[in-house]
Amino acid sequence: MGMALSLILTVVLVLIPYVGVRVAGLPFLFAAVIPYAAAITFVAGVAGRVLKWARAPVPFRIPTTCGQQKSLPWIRPSRFDNPATPAATVVRVALEVLFFRSLLRNSRFEMREVSPGGLPKLAYFWEKWLWLAGLAFHWSLFVILFRHLRFFTQPVPGPVGWVESLDGFFQAALSSLYLTDVVFLIAVTYLFLRRVTIPQVRYVSLPADYFPLFLIIGIGISGVLMRYFFRVDIVAIKELAMGLVTFRPVVPAGISALFFVHLFLVSTLLAYFPFSKLVHMAGIFLSPTRNLANDSRARRHTNPWNYPVEVHSYDEYEEEFRKQMVHAGIPVEKEDR
Repeated sequence: MGMALSLILTVVLVLIPYVGVRVAGLPFLFAAVIPYAAAITFVAGVAGRVLKWARAPVPFRIPTTCGQQKSLPWIRPSRFDNPATPAATVVRVALEVLFFRSLLRNSRFEMREVSPGGLPKLAYFWEKWLWLAGLAFHWSLFVILFRHLRFFTQPVPGPVGWVESLDGFFQAALSSLYLTDVVFLIAVTYLFLRRVTIPQVRYVSLPADYFPLFLIIGIGISGVLMRYFFRVDIVAIKELAMGLVTFRPVVPAGISALFFVHLFLVSTLLAYFPFSKLVHMAGIFLSPTRNLANDSRARRHTNPWNYPVEVHSYDEYEEEFRKQMVHAGIPVEKEDR
C-alpha cells in the first residue's frame, strides 16, 4: 500500500510540471520560483536540524564500537574501530562516510535446515551486496552532481572536465556514455528490488522509504532520457542555470518539458530532504555513537546537563529532625543537649 501511494504521488509530480509548462504556460514558475523555494527550504531545514543536534547535550560517552578498547600497554587496541583519540575518531568517521565501514560489517541471519528432517540452525550471511550497492549508489551520485557543475560555472573548472572525461570514456553514438549513469541506475534498481522482494524488509518499509526512492529513480530516468534519447537545448539549459546561480533568472525559449520534469523532481527532493531519512547525510557527523572517542578509562566525562544542586547533608538533616528521630527511636549521632 505504501509503495503504491508513493508511486502514484511520484507520477503526479511528473505530470505537474509537464502540464504546467505545456498547457498552463508557466515556465518561470517551474524554472525559477519553485527551485528557489526548494533551495531555501533545503538550506534552512538542514541548518535547523544540524543546530538542533549540535545543541543537544551528550550525557554519556556512548560510541558504538566493535574492537578492543585502549587499556593496558601490552593489550593491542583497535585503533579505528574503538578510537581513543580525536584523530582516530576523525579517521573512523571518514571511513564511515566514504566507505560505509559499518555497513560492510553488516550481516543477516536465517534459520536453515542443515540436513533433511533435522532441526533448523541459525545461519549468518554477509550482506556484501547491500554494501556494494549502497557504495556504488552514493559515489555515482556524487560524481553525477560534480559533473553538473559545468552547468553552473563559467568557465568550467578543470577538475570537472577531468572527471567528465574519465567518466565518459565510452562512446555511444555521437555522445559519451557516462559510466556513473549506468552504475547509478543499476544500484538504485537493486535497492528498490531488495526492498520489495525480501519479506522482512518489505514488512518494515513505509511510504517514507519508498517515496524518496521513487523520486531518485524519476530523476535518474529523466536525466538519462535527456542525455541519450531526447534532444534538449544544452545551451539554453546552461543559460537558465547560470541565471539561477547569479540570481538573475531568465527562461530561454526552446527548453524541453522533460527538463522541467527533471528540475521539478530535483526541487521536490531538495524540499523533502530535511524532513526525511535522507538527512542522515548531515546527521552522521553529529552522531555521538560515531564522533566520540572511547576514552572513558583515561578521563572522566562530565555530564553537560549537570548544574549546581543545593544538597542537604546528613548533619543538617539530623539537626533539623533530631527530636522527631529520638522520639521515634531512631539512633542519632548527636544527643540533645
